Amino acid sequence: MSISLKELLESKTLPAASELTAVEGDGALRCLACGHRCLIREGKAGVCKVRFNQGGELRVPGGYVAGLQVDPIEKKPFFHAFPGRDALSFGMLGCDLHCSYCQNWVSSQVLRDERAIAYPHYCAPEQLVDMAIQQGAPVIVSTYNEPLITADWAMRIFRPARERGLVCGFVSNGNATPEVLEYLRPCVDLYKVDLKSFQDANYRKLGCKLDTVLQSIERLKAMGFWVEIVTLIVPDFNDAPGEVKDIARFIAGISPDIPWHVTAFHPDYKMTDRDRTDADQLDRAYDAGKEAGLRFVYQGNLPGLVADRENTYCPSCHSLLIQRHGFYVLANHIKAGHCPQCNTPIPGVWEAAAPKHSLGSGVPRPIAL
Repeated sequence: MSISLKELLESKTLPAASELTAVEGDGALRCLACGHRCLIREGKAGVCKVRFNQGGELRVPGGYVAGLQVDPIEKKPFFHAFPGRDALSFGMLGCDLHCSYCQNWVSSQVLRDERAIAYPHYCAPEQLVDMAIQQGAPVIVSTYNEPLITADWAMRIFRPARERGLVCGFVSNGNATPEVLEYLRPCVDLYKVDLKSFQDANYRKLGCKLDTVLQSIERLKAMGFWVEIVTLIVPDFNDAPGEVKDIARFIAGISPDIPWHVTAFHPDYKMTDRDRTDADQLDRAYDAGKEAGLRFVYQGNLPGLVADRENTYCPSCHSLLIQRHGFYVLANHIKAGHCPQCNTPIPGVWEAAAPKHSLGSGVPRPIAL
């Protein structure tokens, strides 16, 4: 007898963390893992389709990964954390959004779109921690699908990872709740947010509310996470000059030290009706960030076409600190978190003395369980 993917995933679950569950009466449960705050009745699932109510217990994904590889940390992208080093990256299945241009749609939309086919690979948390250490990766990151909806499983990995000296990170859409951020904070230090638009109408097309994401970014910074923000510049979606400037001003209003990555779109999934983002469009977004007062703005997805705008420079003396080409770190001159020329502190999560031979290959490497 064949088993459906939905049934298979339901068999690989664990009880939701108590911090992410609220009992509402009549057997209904409130899920607190993402900004939808779904009220889930017996036998039903939330918007993400992978967190469901079974017998009055919230069951959530656990015990597997769908994607696993060693990535250069610049791919996340984190530019101000462990430059040139690797991050063990794992992902699961499902998402709380349904972005029409999703580049990971095969895993994120697996229970929404019959064309999306991806399968779980069973594992234990300790296996992933061991792999990170064996691969020489100082960072372990939940990514590929939306990690908020699998936060319970991520924390089962992150707790032993942190005990063994690894730094943990999330690569997320930012549709968070205060409860889930409090739950993650003891183990998670790095948090990348996709700020996809500055128009609520656009966000509702993707499946959530703009205000929820903006509040999450403000909360992440206030709670002491290291935050980097990415905006994929999508032609005829979020590339209007006024909108790009609004995003830049919002980020600068929280902190001018938050790195902002403006990256190039390419047609994918259901959004194949427009051109790729060109370098001129990224230039305009970069200029908007600088005009807003952001000290670290980076152009991405067009290596070799954006001049020196992948590099990190000292905001005081303008010395070259980190030279990059795509995911490759060509040189890292930061000394103990400071500019070696003028001693200005450079915000980020830096190693005290990363030896040159520790620089990663700049190439993602899949790993088999």
